[in-house]
Amino acid sequence: MPCEADPDTAQGELPGALPPGLRAELIAFRRDLHMHPELGNREFRTTAAVRERLEKAGLRPRTLTTGTGLVCDIGRDSASYAASGRPVLALRADLDALPIPDTKTVPYRSTIPGMCHACGHDVHTTVVLGAGLVLAGLAEQGLLPHPVRLIFQPAEEVLPGGALDAIESGALDGVGRILAVHCDPKVEVGRLGLRVGPITSACDRLEVTLSGPGGHTARPHLTTDLVTAAARVATDVPALLARRIDTRMGLAVTWGRLEAGHAPNVIPQDARLSGTVRCLDIQAWRDAPDMVHAAVDEVAGMHRAKSEISYVRGVPPVMNDPEATGLLRRAMTARRGRYAVEDTEQSLGGEDFSWYLEHVPGAMARLGVRPVGDTTRRDLHCGDFDVDEGAIEVGVELFTAAALLDGNRM
Repeated sequence: MPCEADPDTAQGELPGALPPGLRAELIAFRRDLHMHPELGNREFRTTAAVRERLEKAGLRPRTLTTGTGLVCDIGRDSASYAASGRPVLALRADLDALPIPDTKTVPYRSTIPGMCHACGHDVHTTVVLGAGLVLAGLAEQGLLPHPVRLIFQPAEEVLPGGALDAIESGALDGVGRILAVHCDPKVEVGRLGLRVGPITSACDRLEVTLSGPGGHTARPHLTTDLVTAAARVATDVPALLARRIDTRMGLAVTWGRLEAGHAPNVIPQDARLSGTVRCLDIQAWRDAPDMVHAAVDEVAGMHRAKSEISYVRGVPPVMNDPEATGLLRRAMTARRGRYAVEDTEQSLGGEDFSWYLEHVPGAMARLGVRPVGDTTRRDLHCGDFDVDEGAIEVGVELFTAAALLDGNRM
């Protein structure tokens, strides 16, 4: 359950609290999504479920041109509002799951083998849906000061990210500010982690193929010893880069796969490595492809191996705008009190929310989902990841407060 609001600082008179009946409905909605996860760009059932609930509330969502994902405006006509020079506030959620087996023993365990919501996107989707339903009710009462756009985005886990498709579909047309939350299992439910500036890191994908003449392990001097070459690329490339770039920029190459050979007495003719390149600094991210190419070629060449590199651009860091971050702080303080907000550190994780911030200012907050007092480690992208569902109410009320406070500012 979420923590109690601080009576000394929370603004109880602010409308937009989550009604008890809707709270129960949203928990059931999240559990349904959790039981039926869908991978990036295949979120057809998830898209239909969100669209059906929005239409039931009298709203008119539109599906993105990619076939999955939705945009839905609430309040006065957003186009004419934006044309008048008053930009719309957007709330963003992501829909997709991960290709990871669900290892939890819960009634809402994934029913799809090899897939589960191990990053909390089911919670993000439910929070934005819930905020939209509450804001729609406020709009009917004349209490919503300006339109709000809901963005339900596909394929966050697919580089370079479904945010680019959402933007191309017009999701940011008329938007002046965008907000999002991401589940954080390190933060207790009822609390929010905030940071101005970079809150995530850049993330790219790296594939390296090494080749050369193989042969018998009895005569390695007549071959290119690709097993040794691959091992040296795996260890020496990260070490070399660590000495060629300012350590404060946080460029890190981490390997997730290394394949070479099929028999113990045969030196193979090829080897493959796959990994990620992560950068804390946006300038380091821009320089990373050339630097990584040079380091791989140098190490491979020392072992007479030919190298082919596939460097796939991922996402830049999420750079939280000071004013948007301040809006989230004010909104959380209004709902839960100033002690419900804590500073958070920059993560080495990547998030395609950063693409929106290349166009408009905005901010992402870390939504606490760890049960109070629970010391069990349930990290993101693990099969046993789960949340305290009280976080849904916290997220909904955060976003409704942000919409109201942002409207009062304009």
